[in-house]
Amino acid sequence: MPYRLTVLGTGYLGATHAACMADLGFEVLGLDVDAAKIARLRAGDLPIYEPGLDELLKRNLEAGRLRFTTSYEEAAEFGDVHFICVGTPQKPGEYAADTSYLDAVVESLAPHLTRECLVVGKSTVPVGTAARLAEKLVRLAPAGEQVELAWNPEFLREGYAVRDTLHPDRIVIGVASEKAEKILREVYAPMLTAGVPLIVTDYPTAELVKTAANAFLATKISFINAMAEVCEAAHADVKQLSLALSYDERIGGKFLNPGLGFGGGCLPKDIRAFMARAGELGADQALSFLREVDAINMRRRARMVDLARELAGGSFHGCNVAVLGAAFKPNSDDIRDSPALDVAVNIRNQGGRVRVYDPVALDNARRAHPELEYGESAFDVARAAHVVLLLTEWQEFVELDPEELGRVVAERNMVDGRNALDAEAWRAAGWHYRALGRP
Repeated sequence: MPYRLTVLGTGYLGATHAACMADLGFEVLGLDVDAAKIARLRAGDLPIYEPGLDELLKRNLEAGRLRFTTSYEEAAEFGDVHFICVGTPQKPGEYAADTSYLDAVVESLAPHLTRECLVVGKSTVPVGTAARLAEKLVRLAPAGEQVELAWNPEFLREGYAVRDTLHPDRIVIGVASEKAEKILREVYAPMLTAGVPLIVTDYPTAELVKTAANAFLATKISFINAMAEVCEAAHADVKQLSLALSYDERIGGKFLNPGLGFGGGCLPKDIRAFMARAGELGADQALSFLREVDAINMRRRARMVDLARELAGGSFHGCNVAVLGAAFKPNSDDIRDSPALDVAVNIRNQGGRVRVYDPVALDNARRAHPELEYGESAFDVARAAHVVLLLTEWQEFVELDPEELGRVVAERNMVDGRNALDAEAWRAAGWHYRALGRP
């Protein structure tokens, strides 16, 4: 008999994991303490934008393989394997991660665990968290040592989450017993049969895999953006530099795209939490370089504002500024730590009239930043603009016709924050084109 799965926390990670596991044929029960969110999910209404997930959710609800609840008692009775998928945000005023949501799940679930089961953490956590939660589970659960913990970090990319869940590039499990390993091998059998590599390790290594991966990715992005700073000083072209580096197989071209830098709900807070935890372990010097990675990333935003101000003639006062993009990346409505919105707010604070458009993130942006103005299309916000900024590289922005857009603006000034446009085509259409790290 196949295992019955619960997914505790139905945010971005949890909703995706629940729908995908149901699509693999498992009976899945999703749980959240947010009753309004659960009501939406039960109705097949996804609270987030993620390509392909909407169809997956509706298909599995209709098939009866996927249900949602707010009851921990129901979840404990239903599930054989419980996946914890709650967030670990940055603590206010600190670098450290806030693991209180994880503790709340364990403290709410454990008292109802009266039989043998496996609890699987998927959240990104400071190393050492799993061992602490494993002890808490055994202490609070009536079933005691029959309740085991495993750690199975997620590696989802927003915009590609369904593919990354169903066809991951690797599966990592941190386990304390062969039994836990056997259960997870059976749960992930479809992926393993398809040849997905499985790394079986201990708790701390599994925890470190995710934080190390994010730290390396952030470092690679900030490296090319540091080179963009040097290129600007040396009158070189960072796009050509990046292209030349990409042919070196030791380096590769992925995430070597110069631009406005990273944001979102993962990389910024995860590298800061990694530094904080390393400091607690007495290994803070090992990760001191991540402070500069973070600083380089934040400097890109300030430089973007500088470039826009230069094209505006030295001041934003009396200047209409069109911002293309609000989400932190394309194919997402996530505006957490969005570089685009950070730049937009800074320009407004310096006296500019800022109008923002994004294909899917407008509602979230309006709620977070009601002080900004918004439009219904790229052409809408660009009308009478003195400067246009491309800050999220949605395909519809990349494909804009520079001649058509030029007919609605007050002045043809474009700042390409993602190095996504064809510079020569825009210049040929009479635009003053500027981009980070390019002449």
